[in-house]
Amino acid sequence: MPGKTVATSEVRGPIPLKLIEEARERIKGKVLRTPLVRLNVDDASAEIFLKPENLQPTGSFKVRGVSNAIALAGPDARKRGVYTCSAGNMAQALAWQARQNKIPCTVIVPDNAPQTKLEAIKRFGAKTIQASFDEVWNIVVTHRYPPLDGSVFIHPFADIRMMAGNGTAGLEILEDLPDVDSVVIPFGGGGLSVGIASAIRAKRPQTRIYAVEPETAAPLSASFAAGSAKEIERTPSFVDGIGGKSVLPEMWERARILLLPRVVSLSEIAAAIKLLIERNRVVAEGAGAASVAAATTGKAGSGKIVCIVSGGNIDSSKLVKILAGGIP
Repeated sequence: MPGKTVATSEVRGPIPLKLIEEARERIKGKVLRTPLVRLNVDDASAEIFLKPENLQPTGSFKVRGVSNAIALAGPDARKRGVYTCSAGNMAQALAWQARQNKIPCTVIVPDNAPQTKLEAIKRFGAKTIQASFDEVWNIVVTHRYPPLDGSVFIHPFADIRMMAGNGTAGLEILEDLPDVDSVVIPFGGGGLSVGIASAIRAKRPQTRIYAVEPETAAPLSASFAAGSAKEIERTPSFVDGIGGKSVLPEMWERARILLLPRVVSLSEIAAAIKLLIERNRVVAEGAGAASVAAATTGKAGSGKIVCIVSGGNIDSSKLVKILAGGIP
């Protein structure tokens, strides 16, 4: 109901299909229903399709979850304002949706956030607070930032409203490709992969769901290896939209029954970014190309594969270096 904050702990395991279907009706007309586009690579070992979420109004999938979360937050959000913590895409989506609804918005971003994303946040009218990555990650873990306790916090991924909204992409995939064999999704905090996996497993349980991380920060793979949620040493890289320090325990309980982990190298991600531009004229950021990196290197099996291109917000200087054959 509007105004009620749904705690992550209220639903264990997959997000119920009913919540995802309700989210789809709720956000209809607010987000783009992205198509499936065949990857133009003739010699690929699989039939690879792209779901270009970089085409969304703010350049990433985050508008799906945010639109659902804001709608469910109701008048309380307008009265108290909203805030989140994000490397950029969640911040942009929340700022955009807050402006649409005339809601005051503040975002806490890492001090190494890409300039492209910072400029977009400013353009959407949100207040920005920059902090160290560790400070931002502490907000992710604790679900609060004491100076903003009077505002409504919308977690960037560990929020049922966000995951249900993200899961709407899974419904679209099954409508466009009912016999999909694998879906490959970038893994940051797990909100996108858990949401999509919940929708697909409910309707086509035999489809494999791969969650992809960069080699520089792969806590999900480490957690699967250990059998429990783990924290890892993270190395910053140009892949800023995924690759955290750990898998949150509440997300691990969902991920371990829904996802199959995969790890790709920075060179494989850079090659995928270049490939997407050269073959499909699709601009992807590092996180967005990670799924394509996994699929094109055989790490997502064979058959019909859908790659979620989660976002396209990449700094032009990094893109120029990648197109020249380098790694930022």
